[in-house]
Amino acid sequence: MLVTGGAGFIGSTLADALIEKGEEVVIIDNLSTGKKEFVNPKATFHELDLRNLESIKPLFAGIDYVFHLAAFPRVQPSIEDPVTSNDMNLNTTLNVLVAARDAKVKKVVYSASSSAYGDQETMPLKEDMTAHPMSPYGLQKYMGELYCRLFSEIYRLPTVSLRYFNVYGSRQALEGAYALVIGIFARQMLNNEPLTITGDGEQRRDFTSVADVVRANILAAENLKTGGGDVINIGSGSNYSVNQIAEMFKGPTVYIPPRIEPRATLADNSLAKELLGWEPRVEIREWIKLYKNELGI
Repeated sequence: MLVTGGAGFIGSTLADALIEKGEEVVIIDNLSTGKKEFVNPKATFHELDLRNLESIKPLFAGIDYVFHLAAFPRVQPSIEDPVTSNDMNLNTTLNVLVAARDAKVKKVVYSASSSAYGDQETMPLKEDMTAHPMSPYGLQKYMGELYCRLFSEIYRLPTVSLRYFNVYGSRQALEGAYALVIGIFARQMLNNEPLTITGDGEQRRDFTSVADVVRANILAAENLKTGGGDVINIGSGSNYSVNQIAEMFKGPTVYIPPRIEPRATLADNSLAKELLGWEPRVEIREWIKLYKNELGI
């Protein structure tokens, strides 16, 4: 098994789960956003940049499944620097697909994003809706899906793209440009700061546990029903407003100016249930209670 981005939040959690299953895991990560301490000591780690195709190609030899999680994540950084974002999201994905094709791997599981949907009038979001990304990041992740489908059709490389919806978990970023609202709230609680809410706080998000996302990746690799460039939502199927998340943290709040973002996300996860036999198991309200205890807040 090969995991790109295996030093990151989701990638390292996936690598841990694969190793627990008894799999041999190779990790490629340039540590631009990942953390060396997240790398499982039982994995074979290579600090390499996926933009260098020739340096990564030898590592794909003999690999059965590739989980491509490496990315330059988040919306705002891609708006501020679309050129770097494109290079690190799209060109890297193309290199992974080329290396996987040449090594004749059994399947590539690509970490896609619900940001491909953009702002849609109809909820829940279904995979057959027309994509309408609102940022370079969303566009790049969507184009990665198209590349996967194309490689399945032209080169017969089995691929499946999983569209994640707002993934949370214990290793999530608490600060910096890559922190999501749950991580930001956790940091602010730790620092005794008010919880900052953008706009009116009524924007709603489908929050999905990293444990559920990891399980979806493993099922997608093993499942024989997928591999033809399929795109599958991985979301909880319920959503909460930012105001509701703030209430779960039980901290004082302050409102800041709005930013460009979809008003709501909500996954229709029926295809994941049908093709993968997957459904979410973790409920965010209960998880936040445990997380707060873990952090001592």
